[in-house]
Amino acid sequence: MLPKISHVVGQLVLYSFVGLMPNLSLAQTTPTEIPLWSGGAPGFENRRNEPAQAKDYWIRNIHNPSITVYLPPKEKATGAAVIICPGGGHRELVFNAEGQQPAAFLNSIGVAAFVLKYRLSRETGSPYSLDKHPREDAYRAMRLVRSRAKEFGIDPNRLGMLGFSAGGEVVAMVAYAPGKGLPDAPDPIDRLDGKPNFQMLIYPGPYGIPDTVPADAPPAFLLAANDDPCCSGPVVSLIQKYRMANVPVEAHLYTQGKHGFNMGDRSKLNSIKTWPQRLADWMADTNLLHP
Repeated sequence: MLPKISHVVGQLVLYSFVGLMPNLSLAQTTPTEIPLWSGGAPGFENRRNEPAQAKDYWIRNIHNPSITVYLPPKEKATGAAVIICPGGGHRELVFNAEGQQPAAFLNSIGVAAFVLKYRLSRETGSPYSLDKHPREDAYRAMRLVRSRAKEFGIDPNRLGMLGFSAGGEVVAMVAYAPGKGLPDAPDPIDRLDGKPNFQMLIYPGPYGIPDTVPADAPPAFLLAANDDPCCSGPVVSLIQKYRMANVPVEAHLYTQGKHGFNMGDRSKLNSIKTWPQRLADWMADTNLLHP
């Protein structure tokens, strides 16, 4: 599930969206990376000092999972916040185009963003399992952000997740489970709720899509291209399941676009170029952007 993008050099933080992102210069320019666990991931503490590998548009070799914090300017902040899970087929993270770039867009509409570097189960030689370690990272990210909500200036009850492709599978791993914290956990962070208040899935992969959507599932924004052979099916499946569960859902299935169009700015298709505005509209219409 690799994106159709040209190589992006280095750690490019901000992109320009004509008509969509007019105030990116006001966003935070020095992101802060925070490990999910100060002593390393449980069971893999001895690998926490191994550096990640970053080249062009991707990051690999993640053994010390983290969130990178992007905060909007205080005068624009709404209190809403989103944890972003980039895609990459669980072999790598498309960190620039599906992490930094959506973070910049969210900042431009007053939303705090936290890009998750989760562990990769399909990378060559990976010691991690798909059904366990990305889920652990996603839950821990939710709880860590909630534990520092006052510091970040966010409402812990308006904290959602945005996932692209394989990152959408990571979101699904925690969106449909109870997510309650462990009241007797030694670490107070693990006592907090790990369930997102809302979710936004962009061409999500099929893993983690439930047979039925529970009544307490977070409201969802879903988007894909109909000609995406991999990941239009999960969107179509989820629409009906959400309707049957009577849980709020908005879905956009575009005729063209295929897979991996990221934030749309490199596409020649008008519908794909402007899709982030649909997400902003949904957040506004569901009162997520109201302080």
